[in-house]
Amino acid sequence: MNPWLGTVIFLATLAGMEAFAYAAHRWVMHGPGWFLHESHHRPRTGAFELNDLYAAIFAVPSFVLLLGGVQLGWWPGFAWIGAGIAAYGAIYFGFHDVIVHKRLAHRYVPRSRYMKRIVQAHRLHHAVELKHGTVSFGFLWAPPADVLKRRLKLTRIKVKPD
Repeated sequence: MNPWLGTVIFLATLAGMEAFAYAAHRWVMHGPGWFLHESHHRPRTGAFELNDLYAAIFAVPSFVLLLGGVQLGWWPGFAWIGAGIAAYGAIYFGFHDVIVHKRLAHRYVPRSRYMKRIVQAHRLHHAVELKHGTVSFGFLWAPPADVLKRRLKLTRIKVKPD
């Protein structure tokens, strides 16, 4: 496969994963998959939480596509798609688990407008401990904080104090 086409497929997959992650977070994790995701909306009592199983679940298609595209003779584009899914997972881990939730010790302080917006949006998402009534389901894109705060007020759900 032409490397340029592979790169386009990789980048398109990476971008498409944000839409997929939004939908999975909003309608699966805050829906029938709440039994796993609920642990993420509660204080963590150890290094891991049930919600971490989602990382393993979402890694399976990436692994299968990489294996098929590289080793099993499938269409080579599948390897680029699998790599795009894996890259999104790595970026998600860095943003969400390391920067926002500080699951690994670091001294990074968000200074750019973008990073401040992402961190604040995720904190507003966690302002509600319930399955319904929360805001901001994306991971790499989020509406401005003032928009999210208005949406939270409209839901009239009691939020955790800061």
